[in-house]
Amino acid sequence: MRNYTRASKFLSLVLRHQPEKIGITLDPHGWAKVREILLGMNLTMEDLTYIVETDEKQRYSFNEDRTLIRANQGHSISIDLELEAREPPEYLYHGTVGQFLGSIQKEGLQKQKRQYVHLSPDVETAVKVGRRRGRPVILQVASGRMHEDGCTFYLSENGVWLTDAVPPEYIKFPG
Repeated sequence: MRNYTRASKFLSLVLRHQPEKIGITLDPHGWAKVREILLGMNLTMEDLTYIVETDEKQRYSFNEDRTLIRANQGHSISIDLELEAREPPEYLYHGTVGQFLGSIQKEGLQKQKRQYVHLSPDVETAVKVGRRRGRPVILQVASGRMHEDGCTFYLSENGVWLTDAVPPEYIKFPG
């Protein structure tokens, strides 16, 4: 039985950060040829379909005829995901851990090495995100007010809200 978790993590690395790991290039919108992914990762189409369809976070998308695949967000390389600006809900959430609170209070949420800051539509999702690094701390973001003040938001195919940065004045910190 194939280790799909390991294959999915490697697919994420290839499609979001280092396509050169398997000798491929992504088009300007982040699409890779499925044929090249299958060869470069030694997968079958059934393996790849299983990874895409069972990924809990829905990280990947196929094009209509399943000849291309891309990651839905989280790129550290410059990609135009062709996202349309959307009006966000009044509040969005960000899961983090305590060690980052000091810098977030000073600088707000920054995209770091990614193209965007990732925000969750609900507390439950933000808890899952924060838990990956330890004990989660959930920040509430006044996304509606940010939008009214001219900040742009995008909604990725898998329901993650994206924006360039979140200044500290829009963040409600715990306690």
